[in-house]
Amino acid sequence: MTSSGSTLEYVVTGMTCAHCVASVTEEVSEVAGVTGVDVDLPSGRVAVRGEGVDEEAVVAAVAEAGYKVID
Repeated sequence: MTSSGSTLEYVVTGMTCAHCVASVTEEVSEVAGVTGVDVDLPSGRVAVRGEGVDEEAVVAAVAEAGYKVID
């Protein structure tokens, strides 16, 4: 583990444009402990960096943005 914490990866469905990426990034960035969010639109992958990040809170933030995390 580095000083920037760990990285969690999720696959998110429903994102189709840059606005989708911005919405997910904004909502997930507000989760406690998150230090960075990278969204890859073509694959639907969302990488979340941080320390002590609550995975359920990330899933809820993605839902708040209007999208869904899939297993």
